[in-house]
Amino acid sequence: MSFIATLERAWQRTQSLLCVGLDPEPSRFPSHLAGRADAIFTFCREIVDATAPYASAFKPQIAYFAAHRAEEQLEALIAHIHARHPGLPVVLDAKRGDIGSTAEQYAREAFERYRADAVTVNPYLGFDSIEPYLAYRDKGVIVLCRTSNQGGSDLQFLDIGGRPLYQHVAALAAEQWNTSGQLGLVVGATFPKEIHAVRQLVGTMPLLIPGIGAQGGDIEATVNAGRTANGTGMMINSSRAILYARSGEDFALAAADAARATRDAINDHR
Repeated sequence: MSFIATLERAWQRTQSLLCVGLDPEPSRFPSHLAGRADAIFTFCREIVDATAPYASAFKPQIAYFAAHRAEEQLEALIAHIHARHPGLPVVLDAKRGDIGSTAEQYAREAFERYRADAVTVNPYLGFDSIEPYLAYRDKGVIVLCRTSNQGGSDLQFLDIGGRPLYQHVAALAAEQWNTSGQLGLVVGATFPKEIHAVRQLVGTMPLLIPGIGAQGGDIEATVNAGRTANGTGMMINSSRAILYARSGEDFALAAADAARATRDAINDHR
């Protein structure tokens, strides 16, 4: 089944637009995991199992694994999600951006090594840097459009033919680049007006929306700006506010509580 079909089923089955971000930082783990060789996998597995009832997707950030030489733990984690929580898509947050044979290897890494359902990519090098990912016809490709950081405005608001660059990227993604029908866009919750502008340009294309929780994005404004006519269309990501809701041995229970509260807050405005 394709990424978007899986995502749409997950939205309906779970009645949730919450995407749980997996950004493991061992210095913030509970003390009983200290020194364990599999600490990153164990921490994330417990988070996944506790929050899965309230989520429609998971988003591991590859840098948090690679920095600790934990790529094999990332492989094991994604395998665990597929096995224990089938139907919940995994978006590998890698923000890859390169051309030719290098892009082909990044695509192979995401989809063959890690078995992710989708991957985030940087469009700055143009369509030929995205095309290798589209060869995997059922896999999702989530293109950076309007990022949640303030510095994104340095480039993303540059005027391109009478509209800002981020809108130009959105239009390209919707009108020319989406040859597989599996593209999505990253638009930050910290900029709800831009979410609305992108939604108007791309129709029902799924939006990955980081920036609620620790980054301060407003849930009500985000949902109002980004929802489609049927009240879906978004993977609204929260990472730290869920992962580190509590630092003791009951961290997973606290994460479940935070995920449920976030899901409910999102649903209040759908």
